[in-house]
Amino acid sequence: MRVERSYRVEAVVLRHMDLGEADRLLVLYTRERGKIRAIAKGVRRMRSRKAGHLEPFSRSALQLASGRDLSIITQAETVDAYSSLRNDLKLMSHAAYVIELLDRFTFEEEKSDTSLYRLLTSTLGQIAAGEDMWLVLRYYEMRLLDAMGFRPRLFQCVNCGKEIKAEDQFFSAYSGGVLCPRCGSGLPGGWKVSEEVLKYLRHFQRSTYTEAKRAQPSAEIKEKVEDLMQQYLTYLLERRLNSPDFIRRVKA
Repeated sequence: MRVERSYRVEAVVLRHMDLGEADRLLVLYTRERGKIRAIAKGVRRMRSRKAGHLEPFSRSALQLASGRDLSIITQAETVDAYSSLRNDLKLMSHAAYVIELLDRFTFEEEKSDTSLYRLLTSTLGQIAAGEDMWLVLRYYEMRLLDAMGFRPRLFQCVNCGKEIKAEDQFFSAYSGGVLCPRCGSGLPGGWKVSEEVLKYLRHFQRSTYTEAKRAQPSAEIKEKVEDLMQQYLTYLLERRLNSPDFIRRVKA
């Protein structure tokens, strides 16, 4: 089988770590190959031409050479720097959440998913533009769950299959969706979910981003929707995310 010695990708920098005196190991999510790791040689030197194109959150076109273990970035050109994300701590904290969530749900060597890449770049663009952060993150979470195969079932009871009626319900992370009052009452691990919260979850699940922006939930409902999504994500990932605490500290 012929090994491709050099190839091009468009990628977003998820995270990095220093290697040796001048190199850096980057974790990238690419449009063409999904999640990969690559080495940027000499990028920490003052005169490096690639450094400015490989900043966290940046979207860049890269030329890579296949190495024995990891690819090496030979050329880099910025497609979108999302510069406002580095100049505003609030925007940065929300972008960090988007990046961390994608990083935790994806693995190297998985098949590339161009729709997931588009979701990532469009969400970073919305944050950089200063759009409603609560809406941007809730919509992103729902679309990411769809892409990862964890789409919550919100229209029929996950236990008995009956259609969910307009009343307060229960949500089961274990079962991946809503339980009717009869099935959810007294069930260990079931969370109460109000009719209003469920309405907005459904709205985000079946709407385009433009349609989702019409939502006008109260502050109380926003908090409850966010809490439910965080509990579900924590259950799926089997650990808490770090960036929500960062967001809370910045707000405080």
